Amino acid sequence: MYVNGFVIAVPEGNKQAYIDVAEKFWPIAREFGALSQVECWEADVQDGKTTDFRRATKAEKGERIVFSWVTWPDKATADAANQKMMEDPRMEDFGEMPFDGPRMVYGGFEPIVEKKA
Repeated sequence: MYVNGFVIAVPEGNKQAYIDVAEKFWPIAREFGALSQVECWEADVQDGKTTDFRRATKAEKGERIVFSWVTWPDKATADAANQKMMEDPRMEDFGEMPFDGPRMVYGGFEPIVEKKA
């Protein structure tokens, strides 16, 4: 498995717009091989003493933290999908994002421990 992870600060009033974008993204990601997508809206995000999600995203007053990930079978599938999505004309239909993209923290991860009930 391979995981693309994201942390984003989203204006509180843009919650539904963010959900709409996430819903629109899933069919495209799934078509290109994604196994799952999870979007989490801040419920209990504490300020840290050294660092935290708000500092990482330079969150401003009135913004909420979104913690998100997409799983893929492997890195090769994720990389190929990313390239295909950038070239897919459906991505142009998204318009302006409901968050400040340059403050997004993201990366690709290979699981080292995974437990399921």
